[in-house]
Amino acid sequence: MSKKEETTEVNSKIKDEQLKELQELFGKIQQAQSGLGQLDVQKFNILKVIQELDDKLKDLQNKLEEEYGRVSIDIKDGSITKIEDEADKED
Repeated sequence: MSKKEETTEVNSKIKDEQLKELQELFGKIQQAQSGLGQLDVQKFNILKVIQELDDKLKDLQNKLEEEYGRVSIDIKDGSITKIEDEADKED
């Protein structure tokens, strides 16, 4: 009987240090997977917030266009520049 076969028959468990290393690696993998899941949830929530903000921006742009017409607004100082339509350019 070879030594390897002998060890397998005699020992029904892996060494304590091997078990500890194995458990630590599985724990780290589970921790990383959990962290990845949390990041995915955060990403989803951030994308939702961005969409909501984009919708609010579009609403405000529509209100501003109703009040001021087709204009370009400098977001630094609020100054307005009229946007010429293609029809205006032809006249």
